[in-house]
Amino acid sequence: MSSSKILETVITDIKWNEAGLVPVIVQDAISKEVLMMAYMNQDSLAKSVETGETWFWSRSRNELWHKGATSGHIQRIVSMHYDCDGDTLLVRAEQTGVACHTGSYSCFSNQIEGITGAAANDNSAASTTLSSDRFAMLNQLEAVIAQRYAERPEGAYTTYLFEKGVDKILKKVGEESAEVIIAAKNQDNDELRCEASDLIFHLMVLLRERGLPLDDLMTELGRRHNKSKQS
Repeated sequence: MSSSKILETVITDIKWNEAGLVPVIVQDAISKEVLMMAYMNQDSLAKSVETGETWFWSRSRNELWHKGATSGHIQRIVSMHYDCDGDTLLVRAEQTGVACHTGSYSCFSNQIEGITGAAANDNSAASTTLSSDRFAMLNQLEAVIAQRYAERPEGAYTTYLFEKGVDKILKKVGEESAEVIIAAKNQDNDELRCEASDLIFHLMVLLRERGLPLDDLMTELGRRHNKSKQS
């Protein structure tokens, strides 16, 4: 099916509101962080599909706008989905720079304090480990690293690594790998825990610098696991 036919089908399936718009959630394709919410009409959807970059409809200016056209913070579309009701779009994109006009990586940077519930209030390491998602900390770390990559806050160690470039990051990965080996040889689990944590952090910085989502590693591990079961 041609792209024009696919677009015609999608436009028919979507439930446009009375103004001919549909809300769009944009998600970082690498970190999975929700970046922003905007609106598309049929023209901006067509432009997005045609160019592979996000275009929206500005309700305040009453015109099409190309995300990042003036700031350079464009969003290259990785995938587009619409929900079961057809009244909301989800765009997964590679974000260049920050998504928010305030200079923040995500528009959703204002946290609501005082949320009740054990998961919201207990930030202890034990709680993280025993939660239903025992690797939730990796998701949080990936999101923070993505934010640092986009915003480059002055004085942050992660900013320093990104500014120095891939050679510096690779050097740190190598150094931390050696420290892990030494700690294991010393049979010191406290030291090993710390050094392994440092290695994972720097490896995740490297993945972000290279634009490789952690999800891709999980997919690769799953592929290998399924292959080993079949052999």
